[in-house]
Order: sequence, then C-alpha cells, then structure tokens
Amino acid sequence: MEFLAISTTASSSSSSFPHFPISSFFKNPNSNLISTTSSVLQWKYLPVKVLRNKFHGPLMCMRIDTSNGPRNGRDSDGGYAWNFLLQHKRRLCKRFTSQYGLFSESYKCIPKFWKYAGSLCKLMNRSEIRQKVSVHFGRLVVGVMLVMSLSVAVSKTPSAALTEENLLFLEAWRTIDRAYVDKTFNGQSWFRYREDALRNEPMNTREETYMAIKKMLATLDDPFTRFLEPEKFKSLQSGTQGALTGVGLSIGYPTKFDGSPAGLVVISAAPGGPANKAGVLSGDIILAIDDTSTETMGIYDAADRLQGPEGSSVKLTIQSGPEIKHLDLVREKVQLNPVKSRLCKVPDAGDNSPRIGYIKLTSFNQNASGLAFYLGAVKEAVDALRSNNVNAFVLDLRDNSGGLFPEGIEIAKIWLDKGVIVYICDSRGVRDIYDTDGSSAMAASEPLAVLVNKGTASASEILAGALKDNKRAVVFGEPTFGKGKIQSVFKLSDGSGLAVTVARYETPAHADIDKVGVIPDHPLPTLFPKDEDSFCSCIQDPASGCYVNRGQLFSR
Repeated sequence: MEFLAISTTASSSSSSFPHFPISSFFKNPNSNLISTTSSVLQWKYLPVKVLRNKFHGPLMCMRIDTSNGPRNGRDSDGGYAWNFLLQHKRRLCKRFTSQYGLFSESYKCIPKFWKYAGSLCKLMNRSEIRQKVSVHFGRLVVGVMLVMSLSVAVSKTPSAALTEENLLFLEAWRTIDRAYVDKTFNGQSWFRYREDALRNEPMNTREETYMAIKKMLATLDDPFTRFLEPEKFKSLQSGTQGALTGVGLSIGYPTKFDGSPAGLVVISAAPGGPANKAGVLSGDIILAIDDTSTETMGIYDAADRLQGPEGSSVKLTIQSGPEIKHLDLVREKVQLNPVKSRLCKVPDAGDNSPRIGYIKLTSFNQNASGLAFYLGAVKEAVDALRSNNVNAFVLDLRDNSGGLFPEGIEIAKIWLDKGVIVYICDSRGVRDIYDTDGSSAMAASEPLAVLVNKGTASASEILAGALKDNKRAVVFGEPTFGKGKIQSVFKLSDGSGLAVTVARYETPAHADIDKVGVIPDHPLPTLFPKDEDSFCSCIQDPASGCYVNRGQLFSR
C-alpha cells in the first residue's frame, strides 16, 4: 500500500527532553526549564523567608472573646482558642500536602501536635516564643524538603542524562504526538506512556531502541502507522521511481471482514509484470512468501521479500477464490507507465460518428519526476484526445492502488469546473477542505465515465468519489478497496522513519469510505477487459460479451 502524503522531516527541539515536575523549588533560578540534575540545590536557592512567612500565620493562636460566640458546651477559657489552633493546624497540613505533595498523611507533619496543642497556644502568645517557634519550624520544613528532594533526585537519576538512544525514542514519540490522527491515542495517556517507557524500556543499543519504538506504535492498534528501519525507509522512497525490480504487485492489509483467510491482499498487479502474467488478480490473498506465512507479516516486510535482484526467483502461495495456487515467479525490472490513452470510434453513419477518449491511470506516484511530470502526462493525453474531436471520456482507475495525495487532487481539478474534492478530517471533525474554482479545468463539460474495481484504492478513491459526488461522472464497476486513511512519512534523525496515519478523508457528500469503498452507480459486464486495446471492441461490437453502448456508458 502506498502512502498518500509527501514525506516530511520531524524537527528536533528541546521539547524532546522529559520533564519530571516535582515542585517549583527545584527550578534553576536562572531558567524557566525544569532542572534534570540529580544533585541537591544549594541552600541559598531555597526561599526560607517565604516558608517562614507561610507557616508563621497558621500556627498563631489568637485569643477570642468567647462571650460573643455561640455556646457549644466547651470550656469558655480555651475552647475556641483550642479549636482555632487545631483548625489552622489542619489547614497547614492540608496546604502543605496539596501544594508540595510531600506527605501522604497530612497529620504527621507535626508529631504529637494534639497532645501539646493547648500548651503551645499559651506559649505562642509571647512574641519572643512565637518568633523562635516560627524560625525553628521553618528550618524543620526546609530540612524535610531537602531530604525529600535528595530522595527524589536519586530516584530520577536515569532521566538526568538522556542518551542518544533516549533522544531517538523521544523524537519518534514527539512525531506521533504531533501528527497522529487520533488524539486519544487509542484510549491511553500518551504522556504517561512516554514516562513509563523511559523508565522501563531498555534502550542501550539501536536495536533495543527500535524495538521500544515498535512496541510504542503497537499500542495504537493501527497497521498503517509503522516504524521503518533505515533500509526500509529507503526502500519505501524507491517506490516512487519509474521502475522497480520485483514481481509487480501492490499489496495491502485486508479491510473487509468477510471471512477471508489471514494474509495480505493483492490490490493490483502491474500490467506485463511477472505476477500479472502468472494470473494474479486484485483481491487475491497472499498466504505465504517463500514458505513464510503472511498471517502476521507487515506490508513492508512483505515488500522487501517480493523485491530482489533481477533474475532471482520467489515462491508465492496465493488464494484466488476457492483455489490455492503455488507460483514460482522470476523477478524482473517492471517498467511502470502510469498514463495510457486511446481513441475509440463508435460505428455510425457518416464522418460525425461518436468518438470516445479512453485514459487509463495505473498509479499516482510511480515516476521519479514527481507531480509535475505526472500531471503533465495526463494533460497531454487529454489535449491529444480533444484535438481528435472526442465527444466523451472514459477514465479507467481499475487496479490503481493510489499514491501521493496531491496527485489525486490535481487530476480531479482537470475534470471539475467547481466544487469540493475532499474533506480532511480528524477525531474532532473536518479540519481542511480541498476544492477547485475551475481555473485548472480542461475537460469539465464532456460526458465522463469512471471505471473502478476493488483494486482502486487511496488517492484514486478520492478522485472517483469527487467525480461521483459532484455529479461530474457516472461510476461503473465494483466497490473500491476502502482505504479512507491518509499517511505521511516522517524521516527520523538516524535515517529511519515513521509512516503515520495523520487524517481520514470524506468524499464531497461526507461519505466515510474506510473499509467500505466508493460504491459505483452501475456494474460492468463480467467480461469487460482491463487493457486499452480491448476496450474499444466493447463499445464497438454489439455481439461482444462485454458490449456497453454509448448511451448506457454515460447515462445515470
């Protein structure tokens, strides 16, 4: 399965460092960042006066005129003063616990306080005693905090010195945090996962770090969000080139739960490639590659196994319907020609016989020259057909496994004079809209038919959905593959990468096609061919088993 967004690079920043906010006392006085040092800060950095002032007030015992207060059966000589002291004692402990988080049991902050509370009140009414108690208590609190800070610092020592492996893990974590479509992260605390992983996951070697990243991504339960080792990341980038050495298959994860066997699904087989010549079809299931089961195999691992040196062989176990096939394919360089066209003349009297321009798009990202080259090839095909006075167009997207997202958008603009092309959505709803004002339109008025099948996926589904929902085209065939998620590829600093699901899309009619696909307006005859040469015969010869007359082809 190809990806639908242009690769980007996740930048590194100071936010990659973890923070463990113990209290404001552990801040460096010259910085607003939390210090990660394990040493105890100097005494001069602790606000002793602030402590003294805070805890001096609540310990003061004030005399209260009990004659003006309500009677509750207590001793009028000291009952209310006693209550006042105890109330402030509770407030002190509560305030101290909630603000600094140092005590689990608040009433342990002053041992045996209840026993000596009455005597303490009388003593504290003397100013000199009050001052000494306040100072000593402030020192006591500072001492407790120093001990606690020392224990906290010791317990956090592993996070104090982040290794290169830690930083790579944090780079991957931050990329998911910023880009992933589901901000609940599959119902877990993403920040808590980071903290736990830094404490518990071994990251002493690059292999261990890669394993920690893969384990992190597995918690998202999203098969399209994957980690790519450097060689796999490079292999993915080579997928945008004009030729590949392999068997000519585009593969993906099954999206329809219809009792199909576990494995990888064939989205499309490149015309003229080894798999295509061996009879592999869209929707077939790859059960094994070189006798290794694909039941739990990732698409990147499978792609590595399918590609290889030209002339080498690979064994495939394929299930096509009820039939099991064992194929021995020889890898070869598969030239990918993404744009093909043909002019078909429909028999009629005179020189004004209907002419249909047929354009087949086999993929959206298979040329190294990128979007400009691809878009230019499509426009060139449209221009050439229009110069031959075509009356209508057929756009064949069958077995087009998609590709780069912008290409699907730009191709849609050729056929539309206005309208929404696609809505980009996240967990909170629509976040972006791609539309067109007609400035790029070239063929917005001629009748248009679009052909799709279950090998039509991702960006080609965006194109088909846009043309259907804007009532620009009549869609023929079978429901498309149903990949309604968009991935971006992010490069990490060591040459590895992440393929991340960054959004989902909806068609202009707000249809979510994920695992459903674009539903066509009409089916195609069973024998309808997939190559451009045979297409013309299906609209020219009424005796053909695939015949579709012009009126049927462009009528709703």
